[in-house]
Amino acid sequence: MQSFFRLQAPRCGLLFAAMLLFNTHLALAAHTLRVGRFAAISSISQAAKLAQDGDIIEIEAGEYAGDVAVWTQKQLSIRAVGGRVKLIAAGRSAEGKAIWVVRGGDITIQGIDFQGTRVPDRNGAGIRLEAGNLIVRDCSFTDNENGILTAGGEATLEVENSEFGHNGAGDGRSHNIYVGPLRKFKVSGSYFHHARSGHLLKSRARENLIFYNRLSDEAGGHASYELEFPNGGISYVIGNLIEQSASTENTAMISVGAEGYSWPENELYLSSNTIVDDLPSAGTFLFAKPGDIKLVAVNNLLVGNGLVKAGKTVTAGMAYAWKIPGVSGDFENNYLVDRTQFVFPAGFDYRLKTTAPFASGAKFIVPAMANRQDLSPQFEYLFPVGKIILTVKPELPGAFQTGRKEQMR
Repeated sequence: MQSFFRLQAPRCGLLFAAMLLFNTHLALAAHTLRVGRFAAISSISQAAKLAQDGDIIEIEAGEYAGDVAVWTQKQLSIRAVGGRVKLIAAGRSAEGKAIWVVRGGDITIQGIDFQGTRVPDRNGAGIRLEAGNLIVRDCSFTDNENGILTAGGEATLEVENSEFGHNGAGDGRSHNIYVGPLRKFKVSGSYFHHARSGHLLKSRARENLIFYNRLSDEAGGHASYELEFPNGGISYVIGNLIEQSASTENTAMISVGAEGYSWPENELYLSSNTIVDDLPSAGTFLFAKPGDIKLVAVNNLLVGNGLVKAGKTVTAGMAYAWKIPGVSGDFENNYLVDRTQFVFPAGFDYRLKTTAPFASGAKFIVPAMANRQDLSPQFEYLFPVGKIILTVKPELPGAFQTGRKEQMR
């Protein structure tokens, strides 16, 4: 046995050295491509054709009309420099699908605004993700038929500190963001609002991490669901402000399994969210289709017109809050809270007043871990996009902690 290791060690060393040399070669070969009106590369579409694996694409601030592109590199970083980059579809699309089609490996996009996509099948997107691992950071999606639209498979999508508003073709089949059956989807610090008949956020992904966002349809909004997982999967919804407008096209706010449970494991965890129903009559905070689904709701604040005394604990049996016939679940420390107990609800400041009677009586309870995922909030949403770390342990249910500097006026 000793002789085996003596014989194999040099081979392992050579293999390691070869891998190191290869990675070093890639690092040395990678270079930065500059795109701008007076740069050597004047269009994004040209940069997409010239870029090699590992390159950095820097796009100078300004408006780029009809400059559509397809990205297929194995590794790429695309970022705005000197200010915002605004991509206006202007009647054009890549492959009849989107302003940008991403069909590569590990790609990061930062500081880009996507606007105005229209295609013949009414399914045009700011970004169409077809393969690879995509990170979208500090971007915005406005007036598209879909903000982001994805395929499925082993692809992953992570969205951070981004805004989605006024997307949708108005047919109810296109949304602010529409995530297909990916392996994993994560969104944090982002702002979703005013979808056109579709949902603020719809995901068919196997695993969903919805952390510290604002999903609010707001005055005049006509969105359907605020948050939907139509095929189940495992979803963690932590620290979000979720609001349904008075003019919504669907009385339910959060929905899981409406089209059946297609994943092997189906679990939904709602923890430390503030969920606001602005319908004149009571809507449904959570709809779950009967089936093989595990539900956990803990430390949530529910705000609405339900016919229940404010401050009362909301249990699984309260039909106005949870429409889950035949579905069992764990519901603990969830409360219906009157608007008067918040700092400035008309301006979406849903921090509890320090003087609110509820704040002096209700306490945060530490939830159990779920599949090694901590359900206690670690951050807090910061309007309009972003999040801040919690420097103290949570003391109250809901998405915001009392006593913090006012954020959302």
